[in-house]
Amino acid sequence: MPEQDDIKAVMDEMPYGLYIIGSRMGDEVNGMMADWVMQVSFVPRLVAVSFENDAQTLANVRDSSVFTVNLLPQESMELAARFAQPYHGDKVKGRPEAEAAKLHRKLEGIPYTQSARGGPILEDAMAWLECEADQYLPAGDHTLVIARVLDGRVLKPAEPLTSTYTGWTYSG
Repeated sequence: MPEQDDIKAVMDEMPYGLYIIGSRMGDEVNGMMADWVMQVSFVPRLVAVSFENDAQTLANVRDSSVFTVNLLPQESMELAARFAQPYHGDKVKGRPEAEAAKLHRKLEGIPYTQSARGGPILEDAMAWLECEADQYLPAGDHTLVIARVLDGRVLKPAEPLTSTYTGWTYSG
């Protein structure tokens, strides 16, 4: 039987891009860090994003069907770190009561505009995509959302922020 620590060690070595997924529910916007994002089709142009089943961003996407994928340049590591917190503070087990009660509105104080359909686009992004959810596929403790790419722009040339650059892992 394989050791789970060995499997996790291998998964920790897999490189990923680090993206900020912008979403909205009504007038409230949210942002979260995601690293499981990929293109899955040329025609139509589709991407897939994997969300934890209890993520606020997934609830927002289910409500509005719209989200943005913000690609950050390497020099945005500090900005990306702001999005590492879950929306609901009690999602992290063992937090003191005051910390567990917090809601993390991660876009507060961060300059952004909104896409035509209301998805947040970070001003410091190097590029962005606007997407409309098409399929929701259960995938263990995550939900894989396959979405049509509706719009997008490269805002400035840069090297994208990746887990290889930051050293951050997300392998459970």
